[in-house]
Amino acid sequence: MLSVNDLSINFGGNVLFSRVDLQFTPGNCYGIIGANGAGKSTFLKILCGALEPTTGTVTVQEGLRMSVLKQDHYAYDEYTVQDTVIMGNPRLYEVMKQKDALYAKEDFTEEDGNLASELEGEFAELGGWEAESDASKLVQGLGLDESIMYAQMSSLAGNEKVKVLLAQALFGNPDIILMDEPTNHLDITACEWLEKFLTEYKGAYIVISHDRYFLDKVTDTTFEMENRTLREYKGNYTRYLELKAEAREAQQRVYDRTVKEINRIEGIVEQQKRWGQEHNFITAASKQKQADRLKETLEKPED
Repeated sequence: MLSVNDLSINFGGNVLFSRVDLQFTPGNCYGIIGANGAGKSTFLKILCGALEPTTGTVTVQEGLRMSVLKQDHYAYDEYTVQDTVIMGNPRLYEVMKQKDALYAKEDFTEEDGNLASELEGEFAELGGWEAESDASKLVQGLGLDESIMYAQMSSLAGNEKVKVLLAQALFGNPDIILMDEPTNHLDITACEWLEKFLTEYKGAYIVISHDRYFLDKVTDTTFEMENRTLREYKGNYTRYLELKAEAREAQQRVYDRTVKEINRIEGIVEQQKRWGQEHNFITAASKQKQADRLKETLEKPED
């Protein structure tokens, strides 16, 4: 569905992440977490084609439609709320406007009629007859009144624009949805509506969020961006915490065993040196190399 191969991004010598290889598959719900500045939003921009990676490729299966929660709250100020939401399906919106332009012509030709017929067919296939109703349902679900559908986006408050842009991202049954902090500026009712929408949604979505309760409700796979890569954990945020704790405990056990073995070997080295014979020094040198090799593999678990 969506493949990432050998992905890296470098800003002025600062590597945010590198050698990322992932597969996003249909029907799964992915959460991306990590510290601020780790590169989560940058990663989503690369996935949707808004930013070119330093290396690697992103491949979207042919014929699939990707929708993205826009972050620019002023980009649609000249449009109505209804148009802004329907723009979530760019081809449907384009067909609508082409139809409107054709029917507005005074010198409507036979050629125009043929084109209009083709457009009407595509319009129906894209769900055009339900578009206005679907857009209104999304807007109302997010807590806005139906009366704003023909209002200009420029007349809306900032939190209202956020909800309209979220409705845009959800509109028209996209195959893949990318969302960066979708619960920002949403009240509890709108958050609950969004949770229900996503749990019933049949496609795949990738969401960045600091809201662990939201992630617990809507994700089944968690990617943590840490140490310049993405590490996968099967499960929601709570399960991620459990799996990470288990992994850290396992790393600690390996670390402790390795330290103990290094200390044992270096004890032998000191003993051989005290004995002071030529063969003892040879043995000491060989054992020290063994200890040094173990030290090179030693990786202290992070707190």
